[in-house]
Amino acid sequence: MIDLVNNTTKERLDFSLSFFESDYCNKKKFHWYAVFFNFCFLKSFLTFMIKKLAVIALGGNALLRSGQKGTIEEQRKNVYETCNKLLHFVEQDYNIVIGHGNGPQVGNVLLGSVAGNKLFGLPMMPLDICGSFTQGHIGYLIEQQFSNLIRTKGFERQIVTLVTQVVVSKSDPAFSHPSKPIGPYYTEAEKDVLIGQHPEDSYAADPKGRGFRKVVASPQPLEIQNIHLIKRLAEEGNIVIASGGGGIPVVRNENGDIEGIEAVIDKDLALALLATKLRADELYILTDVQHACLYFNTSQEIPLNELSIADARQYLIDGHFSEGSMAPKIRAALYFIENGGSECIITDAAHLHIPNAGTRIRKLD
Repeated sequence: MIDLVNNTTKERLDFSLSFFESDYCNKKKFHWYAVFFNFCFLKSFLTFMIKKLAVIALGGNALLRSGQKGTIEEQRKNVYETCNKLLHFVEQDYNIVIGHGNGPQVGNVLLGSVAGNKLFGLPMMPLDICGSFTQGHIGYLIEQQFSNLIRTKGFERQIVTLVTQVVVSKSDPAFSHPSKPIGPYYTEAEKDVLIGQHPEDSYAADPKGRGFRKVVASPQPLEIQNIHLIKRLAEEGNIVIASGGGGIPVVRNENGDIEGIEAVIDKDLALALLATKLRADELYILTDVQHACLYFNTSQEIPLNELSIADARQYLIDGHFSEGSMAPKIRAALYFIENGGSECIITDAAHLHIPNAGTRIRKLD
């Protein structure tokens, strides 16, 4: 028996069409009213089931642009403009799940926590708690601005934000080699005092000579909490905001309980995992450029319109995609395609409505 919940849109449609051609519907003893009832039921069933599901990963510029201070007014305006571009998916009657980055926002929360501790003796908040703050903050902005847009355009969609925990492994090698800088800059003397207080923490010198920053691990995401709820809400037509900032990193202890851990999960990889588990039809990774490129930002720059898995892997090996920007997005795209996804599109929000825009990674080989 086919799994109608966990299969892709095309598989559900193929099953439903084969049902109409089966002996079940052709038996002469099947009463006409039963046929009529099943036809009506399957018509409404198909209307519900054949909607495409898109998972959309918003880039950092969806919330904060270069040169901005990060005021709520700036963020609200940026989110409104980004959501206006996402209306394309509502107009095309997609089911939608949205994820987002949170780097500048979680950095600000950490700075506020440090300042509150220094000035007023308030307890410092761990990184997982700071991440949960930003999921609520950013989800609120997206939910509010997208709801306003949808209403003014005459559509009816409910939007819900889920604070999302993502399970990682305590034994992930990344915990032995922390590399993601977080929080404020410290002098060497301040860094030594902090290490004396918390010897388990790691610090790294800033490449631009601005001091030292705490560094944490970036482990692989393994499990999205409440994945079945996210799927049900999306398939009911709700727009779901989930796994913000890559999700709140948690681990399972010896009793099987989950608890927070200081780490940063790559947002695009977490959303590729989410898209895979949801059996999404398409994964969109939005950034501030229209295409992934070879020889980026040089006179030999070549935009990539379509990529095979083999070519994408080779370009990664050849170093065409920088680790600070495009490389993690290409890896996330490969994860999605190699684990059952149909297509991943890397582009900017302004070109979402243009057919075949951006860099499209499919199984071509």
